Amino acid sequence: MQEKVSIGVIGGSGVYQIEALKDVQEVKVKTPFGDPSDAIVVGTLAGRRVAFLPRHGRGHRIIPHELNSRANIYALKSLGVERIIGISACGSMREDYAPRDIVIPDQIFDCTKARVSTFFGNGLVAHVGMADPFCSVLSSLLYQAVTKAGAKVHRGGTFIVIDGPQFSTKGESRIYRKWGVDVIGMTIFPEAKLAREAEICYAVMAHVTDYDVWHETEEPVSVAMLLDNLRANAAVTKKALEYIVPMIPQGRDCECASALAAALITDRALIPEKIKRDLHVLIGKYIT
Repeated sequence: MQEKVSIGVIGGSGVYQIEALKDVQEVKVKTPFGDPSDAIVVGTLAGRRVAFLPRHGRGHRIIPHELNSRANIYALKSLGVERIIGISACGSMREDYAPRDIVIPDQIFDCTKARVSTFFGNGLVAHVGMADPFCSVLSSLLYQAVTKAGAKVHRGGTFIVIDGPQFSTKGESRIYRKWGVDVIGMTIFPEAKLAREAEICYAVMAHVTDYDVWHETEEPVSVAMLLDNLRANAAVTKKALEYIVPMIPQGRDCECASALAAALITDRALIPEKIKRDLHVLIGKYIT
């Protein structure tokens, strides 16, 4: 029987492994939604068992809009994960969020076009609240851990998500700034919504790599710039993870833990048996 692991980490661009993990084993999880991005690496970090998944696969093989986020979140949930720390590269849309700073966002603006953002449908309707898309408790702990790791960190901000894989045009970047968003990236949606549907606490450590293309005195974003700044922050990232893991309490009293309690609307007698089987990991405590 596979051990239960309550803490998950999804590594973003530049973070494909956590060297500090001890007693490591790789777990391959099959899901009703296909395969996750890679095998999940389970190991001990700061005395706790942690499940690590490289979002883009080892070797960075998967572009943002091709990510199978449903499989990724489902796979972590099936291992017992209750909290996910997402690591993500982002561009800054404001002067005071500088490259190599870290942002712990508290809002998302979805500007993607065709990503599947729910586990539900096909005979089962659920409407989960998303007013506050990140777990405030986990975000607060993450802010403390990143601060302790020595980085310049900002608490709060709206993260706009675009499809990519291309970077923004200058026209798009200027308009996004007028909308009042703070950072821009390509990956944390639909992760945040799916994590909420799975009743998993979700928070993001967003690494500022550039000023997108709106800044008149800075060089426009490039892959070389992005990777250079991510490498510079790699030690901070991994140190922050070592700090946060022992800070995470065993129990949960946040709203994330019961997000589905009032969200499942369909008459129980009408829910297809296949949907019950496929989603048992998510809905089993409410629907048998």
